[in-house]
Amino acid sequence: MPTFSAPDGTLLSYRVHGEGEPLVCLPGGPTDSAYLGELGGLSAHRRLLVLDPRGTGRSAVPADPSSYRCDRMVEDVEALRTHLGLPRIDLLAHCAGANLAAQYVARHPQHVGRLALITPSTRAVGIAISGETRQETARLRAGEPWYPAASAALQAIAAGTGSDWEAIAPFGYGRWDEAAQRHHVTTLPTNPDVVGVFGSDGAFAPEATRAALAAWEGAVLVLAGEFDLNSPPPAMAEFAALFPDATYVEQPGAGHNPWVDDPGRFVATTAAFLN
Repeated sequence: MPTFSAPDGTLLSYRVHGEGEPLVCLPGGPTDSAYLGELGGLSAHRRLLVLDPRGTGRSAVPADPSSYRCDRMVEDVEALRTHLGLPRIDLLAHCAGANLAAQYVARHPQHVGRLALITPSTRAVGIAISGETRQETARLRAGEPWYPAASAALQAIAAGTGSDWEAIAPFGYGRWDEAAQRHHVTTLPTNPDVVGVFGSDGAFAPEATRAALAAWEGAVLVLAGEFDLNSPPPAMAEFAALFPDATYVEQPGAGHNPWVDDPGRFVATTAAFLN
């Protein structure tokens, strides 16, 4: 895997899949980017350059743990762009990676071409997701055999009386089959220190970020999953509305990882936007 140096000297790594025009991909978590794979076959349309955030995958652990904070990781993305020798990069970000992508656009708008946000987290832009919205999304799965146990665990978490996050994992997929269960294992954070610091105090400045995004004229895709409990469609539509030139797409039957649920539909939508 190729590597490059971050501004503080930390050696960072990224995976390369496919050929053609480069697309820088930022994983969620933050965790090892391996769970993104080739994004359901998107590598047939673009050359995917998938960053392992510092302290995850094959990227080194930094000397300063506070550099795991999201706003500080922005310069890791800029260092990758410089390493690649590209005046501008197209960006794709999933889940928590969207917080990093949003702040990168806000800080380096001239260096971003197109932006694809896949079931994004909304913390960087301050969009709150109510418990009722999550419950409404969860009830769409009421006919599933796993629903009673998962719903009970979800209600306990919402009430602050439970913490069985694994029990609600089925809500992350359109189908909780063997393929989804295998994929879920690959999404689990590999370095809890990164997760703990990423969103800590000072990581986000929502008002400033929203203002910067409203002034940015680049094309944006916000892709939501119909069943996504983590990033419900109403919040995703609100996220898309922050941009002057955004396309909002809701993928039917998809959860939080739409390239797993329906690779063909995901690739068709995302490739059409990027190309």
